[in-house]
Amino acid sequence: MRIFKEEQRFTQLWIIVLIVSSTIVPIGIYLNEYLKDPSKHSVGELMIFMSLMIAAPCFIFIFKLTTRIDDFGIHYKFFPFYLKFKTIPWKDIHKIYIRTYDPIGEYGGWGLRGGFFWKKEKGKAINVSGDIGIQLELKDGKKLLIGTQKQSEVEAVLSYYKTQTIQTNDV
Repeated sequence: MRIFKEEQRFTQLWIIVLIVSSTIVPIGIYLNEYLKDPSKHSVGELMIFMSLMIAAPCFIFIFKLTTRIDDFGIHYKFFPFYLKFKTIPWKDIHKIYIRTYDPIGEYGGWGLRGGFFWKKEKGKAINVSGDIGIQLELKDGKKLLIGTQKQSEVEAVLSYYKTQTIQTNDV
């Protein structure tokens, strides 16, 4: 039995810079207005505003993509959207392979993407960063791409499971 595990979070430098800069500007404007005329806003309002402006952008850092590949199939969870693992058993997979993809062009960015509003023929994508993914083509015709930062490890474990299940599953 081989097991692959991976956890990913939004920790890219460009996201952090974007969040910090987009937080500093409104805080600066509000603080400037408050300092010009403190009677316009109470200290409580100032504290609430500052707390929200700091806490809201940090929400992105609770997102976590967890992937597991084992004897049962592919398991994935994208917290906070999926609180429990979703499992795709090997018997439901028609094809599985690693590929390079264009996150913005193919799926409209990173996160839980695709489907109804974006290029339905591509299926759905769950990704956090980068442009390497595990492409699943299911027997029911659906497609799912799960992003990975561990290409060689995924390739090794998929190679193992392809040889173990090829006779019955067409993986």
